[in-house]
Amino acid sequence: MRILLTNDDGIHAPGLRVLEGIARQFSDDIWICAPDEEQSGMGHALTLARPVRLRKHDDRRFSVTGTPTDAVTMGMRKVMDAQPDVILSGVNRGANLADDITYSGTVSAAIEGALAGIRSIALSQVYAKEGMGADVPFSAAIEWGAKVLAPLLDTPLPQRTLVNVNFPPLPPAEVKGIRAVRQGFHDYSRGTVVEGRDPRGFKYYWFGLEAIEHTLDHGTDLEAIDEGYISVTPLQLDLTHHSSLGALADRFTS
Repeated sequence: MRILLTNDDGIHAPGLRVLEGIARQFSDDIWICAPDEEQSGMGHALTLARPVRLRKHDDRRFSVTGTPTDAVTMGMRKVMDAQPDVILSGVNRGANLADDITYSGTVSAAIEGALAGIRSIALSQVYAKEGMGADVPFSAAIEWGAKVLAPLLDTPLPQRTLVNVNFPPLPPAEVKGIRAVRQGFHDYSRGTVVEGRDPRGFKYYWFGLEAIEHTLDHGTDLEAIDEGYISVTPLQLDLTHHSSLGALADRFTS
């Protein structure tokens, strides 16, 4: 099994080393292509207005001067000698839950793989509090990663779907298990924008320094993490709101 690894935290991120350790429990045919620096919050951005440069670190380890989407594209088209069977993205330093997935470079890298018809899985490690920096513990992902991944590698999935996995901020022994759940939703009206002033006296603004409020609806990824479970959520690329098609069609029927 040929596996391509990527992330949005950058080629030197601890979570990428964790992911490589998980992946090597399933295959020795591992390739890595990741951004050369952190690209969190880039979503499904593709670099179009400047060139993307590719750097070789060793025979199967590369970085790009671009987004997670760029990294997957370059990995498939310029780095690997054949298409991967699986794309794994992560392990992200921080949660990718609920509607935050629309911002996530980690999830978007998996989206790019799904668009190419490749089984793609995003993995993220939730952490307990802000300001942890490089001290975020990945122990839950390390211990549980292969247990979650094994069934996901051979479960039949429809075309243009991917899987989003989040590990709770707990020691491995305290993780209660794994739940297949739907995507939840945050209350973005309660989000924060923090204002500061730089040394020259000019204002700046920083988004998302405090947790956004959310309702723990039953059967969601938010609830699963809150209750100490690993969340596994299948996602689809068809964003059409099918139940609205009829009403809109009636509006435009002459």
